[in-house]
Amino acid sequence: MTYLVEKPALRSSGLSRSAFRIAMVAMAASAVVACRPGHTGPQVAGWSLIEPTERHPILVSQRPVTLSLPVRRGSYGLSNSSRHRVARFLGKFRTIDTGNSKLVISAPTGRANEVAAMQAVAEVREMISDAGFSPTIVHVETAPGSSNVRLSYLSVVAKGPECGHFPTNLGRAPKNASSPNFGCTTQKNFAAMIANPADLLGPRTMTPRMADRRDHTYGGYVKGESTTAKKSKDEKASTQKTE
Repeated sequence: MTYLVEKPALRSSGLSRSAFRIAMVAMAASAVVACRPGHTGPQVAGWSLIEPTERHPILVSQRPVTLSLPVRRGSYGLSNSSRHRVARFLGKFRTIDTGNSKLVISAPTGRANEVAAMQAVAEVREMISDAGFSPTIVHVETAPGSSNVRLSYLSVVAKGPECGHFPTNLGRAPKNASSPNFGCTTQKNFAAMIANPADLLGPRTMTPRMADRRDHTYGGYVKGESTTAKKSKDEKASTQKTE
């Protein structure tokens, strides 16, 4: 605990320096005694001094999201339905936007459809590239004994606190302190409504900049031209002076 102690001014006719030091030591000792857990003075429940966000934290964790694609022996690439499923899967993966997530492709080996599965994996990687994802986030691994091609990533999920804890009588609160359940419902609803739980861990990564307009503006600046966008007459306002 921290206390702000105002030091009394020393007077020539008052306390000596030695007496002043003794008085300050006594004040510090009394402050330490007041902070002891066994002190019988006025106490305030510890949870009443904690903010609801700290009292009822939201648990953020990760869980795997998997898409299994059957591949028949002798087929070439993905079927139309599998392509639509991969496109929807990549759309969901884009929404998590954690910046360090990996797309894992599990390719079956040692089965009769191994050749067809490798062709399907190549098509999946092409769809990932066409969707604008960096090749660095793709990780391909073998899945011995499996006959399906699987895509997976780790999704961030948020779990709210368990509410309904009322150990005290809310009708009698002489200290006017908040109840232990205060703020729990707000936290639980917030965890259920948040669109991207990864936002609770930190800001999202930046998307690549659009250099077309930037290069055009900078080129005009180098030539000494105006860098403002040109406007038509309909976008300009004018006034006329009337007699």
